[in-house]
Amino acid sequence: MTLSRLVIRNVLRNKRRSALTAISLAFSFLLLIFMISIWHSLFVDAWTANAGLRLICRHRVSLFLSMPSYYQEKIRTVQGVVNVVSMNAFDGAYKTGEGKDSFAQFGTDPKTFLDVYKDLDLPPDQAAAWEGDRAGAIASVDLARNLGWKVGDRIVLEGIRQPINLELTLRGIYRSSMPSGPLFFNWECVEQSLHRGLTQVFLIRADSPQHVGSIARAVDNLFRNSTAPTRTEAEKAFNIDIITAIGNVKLFILSICLAVLFATILTSANAIAMSIRERTREVAVLRSLGFTPGKLSSLLVGESVGVCLVGWLLASIAAFVMIYAIVHTAGGEGFQLLLKLKWPTVLFCFFVAVMVGCLSAALPAHRVSHMPIVNALRHIG
Repeated sequence: MTLSRLVIRNVLRNKRRSALTAISLAFSFLLLIFMISIWHSLFVDAWTANAGLRLICRHRVSLFLSMPSYYQEKIRTVQGVVNVVSMNAFDGAYKTGEGKDSFAQFGTDPKTFLDVYKDLDLPPDQAAAWEGDRAGAIASVDLARNLGWKVGDRIVLEGIRQPINLELTLRGIYRSSMPSGPLFFNWECVEQSLHRGLTQVFLIRADSPQHVGSIARAVDNLFRNSTAPTRTEAEKAFNIDIITAIGNVKLFILSICLAVLFATILTSANAIAMSIRERTREVAVLRSLGFTPGKLSSLLVGESVGVCLVGWLLASIAAFVMIYAIVHTAGGEGFQLLLKLKWPTVLFCFFVAVMVGCLSAALPAHRVSHMPIVNALRHIG
């Protein structure tokens, strides 16, 4: 009988204990996979070609403060800027048969926006229809599916912060990697009612990723002494700033990962140590039959690693199912930015499972396998 077959048979000897240990480890590995996935999405994922060309310009003090709309033309004169478009959030409620539904809504200039944000996959005829309709709007595929919209439908949004209601017509349905899949509409219909002349955010497209830093500095210097100073940064940096506004996300995720790893090692070490201690006399018999301490240590560590790998496999399957269910349900589109299960994350957790198995069994396996045979045969436990 080979060492691997012996490991499998010993793991299955006490099926209940092995199953409970694997399931408890699976919960820990599942949380670890979620945390690493969020970390990878925020701080490791590479930019798309178009995202690397875009910048966000907002008020330096707060995102909730607006800037004069004439900033747009001044920004357009900065060297390296290809185009710039204004964007404003609209806080509106949409009535459904079950009540009111809220989702991201942004007002902008359709023609300029489609030139700046090239990640949208919108049919040309629908793009033209949106540009030609002052009350037109476009929605993501997920948003349209969840609310049962189709092109040509009438959409009424009741203003919550803004004292107006919008009556829009859905002119297009787009596909995009954008996580929240918002509704975009022509901001001109709001501008005419409120006469604001203010903009919340300017979306800028650069001619080259190498010029993004210089454009950001030039734009901020342009309005440094104005009544509404700006803060301009790359699009991904802006997205991370919004998320990290609640605190130090890096430290938070790292703390959770370390706590999960520590708890996993303790859980595994307790179960494995108990199993090895109960087999002290069996190990002594195997040594008397010619098994070397090194081979016995490998056998015991292999059993521990096997249980941990079963827990890792269960966690990986559960993570895939849960992430797929979350991002494909109503209201789950916003999690697409954070929850992306990728092979590097799964492989990293695989090596973590192997490490946990080795650390959990190393000390008790060494102690039992090197115990004098006579003392081991007398052991009761």
